[in-house]
Amino acid sequence: MAPMINSAPMTTLLINSIYRATEGEGIHIGIPQIFVRFQGCHVGCVNCDSKETWDFDPSMTKNLDEVMEEVETLSQDIIKRVSITGGDPLHPSHIPSLIELIRELKKRNYYINIEAAGTRIVKDVFDMVDFISFDIKTPSTEVRTSQELLLRFLVDFGAKAQVKAVVSDKKDFEMVYDAFHYVKRSAGPGVPWCLTPCYEPEEKFPMLRFQNIVKMNEDFGLPFRVIGQQHKWLF
Repeated sequence: MAPMINSAPMTTLLINSIYRATEGEGIHIGIPQIFVRFQGCHVGCVNCDSKETWDFDPSMTKNLDEVMEEVETLSQDIIKRVSITGGDPLHPSHIPSLIELIRELKKRNYYINIEAAGTRIVKDVFDMVDFISFDIKTPSTEVRTSQELLLRFLVDFGAKAQVKAVVSDKKDFEMVYDAFHYVKRSAGPGVPWCLTPCYEPEEKFPMLRFQNIVKMNEDFGLPFRVIGQQHKWLF
């Protein structure tokens, strides 16, 4: 009888797209990165600008070697930063393959940012990455980020994180302001907080909304950085 050969199963990932671009929002705006966008999300923000990434579509499966080949081709060994986004890369069904991807990227000396939806803390992932962009879900999204979850995140990972919120109106702004002061008492003021004025798909540049949010920030004592979504102007 021929000896049995033990072979590990190939790691597969649900991937919407892999592309090179400059970061379009948050404190790393303007820095060239390779974006790995996962396919599949159950968060359900009503004002999401990438609803095409929601479906857990098995036809969008790639193996880890294919993903890394695309990343390396786009990198050309010059751009050594990868931003993992979605969809929701932190959905429980993605975690095993996400961890394998991060391990392989770290072997090849990539700086790794992950976009976190603000609905869960995944310690195994957050320990491995270099930076975490943690969303607060505002009332206009119709999704809630609990202040208790945000506080736990900042206590454990605030040293390598930013907090971001998409803000549409004064109700959104006030919710983020309340969260800021809730966690400031316990987690300290060190982490950068970024407000992104809502910019809907196919909408003309919302100049008045930007101006109103900048003015709110001034009126409330300038606790936040107001940073637009540059990628929507460029691409």
